[in-house]
Amino acid sequence: MDLAAIQDVSEKLREQVRQIVIGQDAALNLMLVSLLSEGHILLEGVPGTAKTLLARSFARSLSLDFGRIQFTPDLMPGDVIGTNLFNFQTNTFSLTKGPIFTQLLLADEINRTPPKTQAALLQAMHERAVTIDGETYDLGAGFMVIATQNPIEQQGTYPLPEAQLDRFLFKHILEYPSRDEERAVVERHGHRTTMPKLEDFDITPVATLDQLTEIRRFVSTIRLSDDLTDYIVDITRATREHPSLQYGASPRAATMLASSARAFAALQARDFVIPDDIKQLAQPALRHRVVLAPGAEIEGSDCDQIVTQILEQIPAPR
Repeated sequence: MDLAAIQDVSEKLREQVRQIVIGQDAALNLMLVSLLSEGHILLEGVPGTAKTLLARSFARSLSLDFGRIQFTPDLMPGDVIGTNLFNFQTNTFSLTKGPIFTQLLLADEINRTPPKTQAALLQAMHERAVTIDGETYDLGAGFMVIATQNPIEQQGTYPLPEAQLDRFLFKHILEYPSRDEERAVVERHGHRTTMPKLEDFDITPVATLDQLTEIRRFVSTIRLSDDLTDYIVDITRATREHPSLQYGASPRAATMLASSARAFAALQARDFVIPDDIKQLAQPALRHRVVLAPGAEIEGSDCDQIVTQILEQIPAPR
């Protein structure tokens, strides 16, 4: 595995997804970084901005087992991870696995279910394993969550707990497409009122789990200098000291930012990280891990603005 092979796989994957989804290149790039750095990603946007279609197209472009959970207010934890059911014929319990037993999981509209059910993903996202009735089951190294959510201001949503948010490598906010992009969407998909069927498109999987494992192994060797390690730590620690933030980012945020910067550098055909890689990823990696102070919220500040301020205040290594 080398940089050229990574470029080839990533470009082919982009081509497959772009057959169906027009625009949203920023989201697709962050999904690629998440995939290569073994992270999970949360996509937030108003209904109709192709969150689910993007996740399904991305999954179909890979030779991975795909599962989907449609989160609803009445969903229970056992519906996610599974449960042991008693067999009266054999007088034994047998495991009925939930949809979480897959490699690439689409957690659709994750914030439309109560925190009790959201918590069913905590162990899986952190350890890639689940525990059912005291027994732990491995989900495999390929396990990745792509979650979608509607803005929390909309009716019928439950805010994700901080512990849940901290397990996502990125939170990306999908914007409305440009006028030209929206016109292209109408031209391509305007003959139907339902979601496009992926079977109608010539999507070919571009990578297997074994290939992804090799790529991830190579990405982990991308060079991150001591100065850049200090830079990441200083950015993370600054979020805990900023007067406009009630809570800052965790140490997990620093390790994830370092890992994702390596993957981002590899996608740029470099075997070393530069400061701009970290700056590019700081907002999606930190915006969901910091909590505004009440005064800052009243003043109209947002987390992205605070992260930008921190990046401007901390000098980048030369």
